[in-house]
Amino acid sequence: MIEETFNNIKTKIQTTTTITAEKKTELMTLLSALVSEIIALSKARSEHAESIAGFVERSAHEATRRDKDSELLRLSLAGLTASVKSFEASHPRLVRDINYISTILANMGI
Repeated sequence: MIEETFNNIKTKIQTTTTITAEKKTELMTLLSALVSEIIALSKARSEHAESIAGFVERSAHEATRRDKDSELLRLSLAGLTASVKSFEASHPRLVRDINYISTILANMGI
């Protein structure tokens, strides 16, 4: 399920015309790293891992829409940030990567 979600996100990013090739490459690299972190997390906390993956998917969707809605992007990014907040001590790399992805997606929504 999680791998399928990330494959959908990668397809969305690869096919969108609303972001530059440079941003696509940057996001694809981050997503590849994030997938392994989320899969590792899913072994112990599957519901949390699925929630994080869902918020990443929703945020990527909102950031790559042709007709962007800044409020929906803001809400999806807030959900993404909240979904990893409790993992700051146990999974600092996951939190760092999610925060970085959130920043990139937020900047794309402007």
